[in-house]
Amino acid sequence: MSTDNLNYERIAAAIEYIQRNFKEQPDLDRIAAEIHLSPFHFQKIFTEWAGVSPKKFVQYLTVEYAKKALRTDHATMADAAFETGLSGTGRLHDLFISIEGMTPGEYKNGGEDLYINYSFAESPFGLILVASTSKGICYMAFVANENDSLQFLIQKFPNAHYNQVVDMHQQNALFIFNQDWKGLNKIKLHLKGSPFQLKVWETLLQIPFGQLATYGGIAKQLQNEKASRAVGSAVGDNPVAYLIPCHRVIQAAGITGQYHWGATRKSAIIGWEAAHLENNKTK
Repeated sequence: MSTDNLNYERIAAAIEYIQRNFKEQPDLDRIAAEIHLSPFHFQKIFTEWAGVSPKKFVQYLTVEYAKKALRTDHATMADAAFETGLSGTGRLHDLFISIEGMTPGEYKNGGEDLYINYSFAESPFGLILVASTSKGICYMAFVANENDSLQFLIQKFPNAHYNQVVDMHQQNALFIFNQDWKGLNKIKLHLKGSPFQLKVWETLLQIPFGQLATYGGIAKQLQNEKASRAVGSAVGDNPVAYLIPCHRVIQAAGITGQYHWGATRKSAIIGWEAAHLENNKTK
């Protein structure tokens, strides 16, 4: 049996064990012992295959189970914490903030306690919808139809309170199209995603203006060279167009590739950035 196949069987066994026992919140040593590996070796191969550490995987399963519990009409935060094997509502709260970008209460209420401002604006690449909470930009997308795009946003938080108004978070974000890239530090983001998605989006933010990266290169930066496909999925799930520059990620062969908001728009953005970068060099 090849090493890859053996590692796959080990990871599959570990995942099955975690799924059966996550309510007991097993630690690294316990899971590693179950598949007869040292904690260090197990951590390494699990992260390579799953894209996240065993601890984060347990946390992710915990939150997913808690989300199902919270969908029950009369379930309380304490009920969900107990059902998932957590020591209290404080730990449940911390996990939700870390993984979902919202509190358990906000999730249970479908965003009922969230107030989301949104507006439509012109950009060099077409109409754009930008939305924000009090914490920062939560959504940004190029749109073809205002109503359809707004309904897509509402589906994410069906019970949130929406107000069509431009706030400072949105203004700071839209300044980027005026080439005010020095003001990037003023832009605040309020995102939810898996730990791996958040890592990928954070890495995308490090790609310099006018430059390109590959999916494999990003996986390598994350010290997980086998995760190119997982990186591709996370790039495709980016909820904030342009600000998180997923348009700067191309295939290793130099092919521009797909883009959530259209391959033609992606090529246009890449060309626009390259032209502005070259113009700045000649000044």
